Amino acid sequence: MESEEARTLAYRCHRALDPLHSAVYFAPETDQLLSEVGLRRGRMSYFASRAAAMGAVGAGTVAATFYNFNPVLVAKHIPRAWELASPERVLETRLAAADAVLRRLLGEAVSSDEVAEAASLARTASEACTPEGRPLYAAHADLDWPSEPHLALWHAITLLREHRGDGHIAALVTHGVRGLTALITHTATGKGFVPAAAKATRGWSDEEWDAECARLQAEGLLDAEGGLTEQGEQLRQSVEDQTNAAAVAPWRHLGAERAARLHELGRALSRTAVAAGAFPAGMFAAPRA
Repeated sequence: MESEEARTLAYRCHRALDPLHSAVYFAPETDQLLSEVGLRRGRMSYFASRAAAMGAVGAGTVAATFYNFNPVLVAKHIPRAWELASPERVLETRLAAADAVLRRLLGEAVSSDEVAEAASLARTASEACTPEGRPLYAAHADLDWPSEPHLALWHAITLLREHRGDGHIAALVTHGVRGLTALITHTATGKGFVPAAAKATRGWSDEEWDAECARLQAEGLLDAEGGLTEQGEQLRQSVEDQTNAAAVAPWRHLGAERAARLHELGRALSRTAVAAGAFPAGMFAAPRA
């Protein structure tokens, strides 16, 4: 597989599969189940459930590995979360939440041959992920594999997602892009959160957001309307190119034909999940025509 083909597959497969993982963070079942073991609903449940694989880490570790969240917001919930529920209990509950969410969103398809096939392909792809310099991936890779196909698929996507995410953070650091800068410039691409949702979910105030936008405008990365300039677009493209280059190993290992099949399966399953209400309305930018 040529380098360009591998980078393109890395990006396309990530886009196709990621909704099946990230839907769990927006689902009422997750908040409900984690609140039953002692966590507060909302940000605490998110921080704890995603970080629990690393153990009872402090706020600094969570802020560093999650990257674009306001560290002040993280410190409101971590390490307090570990006093309310152990990481082991949180991980058990997170998997139960994934089970409940996928059963609701996928319906009868949750036990289909397509899910089983996707799980097998995604697990094979994940075999090529390596832990060096990738703390969130490494922590999740130490967890046991679930036995049910839909949960094995979810776990495999988790590994692929966190492996890619750790590489993305390395690319941002290499380019000197701080957490809030990364969030603002990604929002400006029109491919992620709308600004209001980005600020609310990541814990940045209007004042902090506006001050960073002003700095980015002064540096020539944003225009007067808050859109990316040519320089800003080049920066984002360079970051994405490096991210994709660091994420190719699973897709080279899987091979072009099987990767294309996993993309096909993942896209169909993600579309089913989105159509079933996986994400709140108005949170993400509408796809461009």
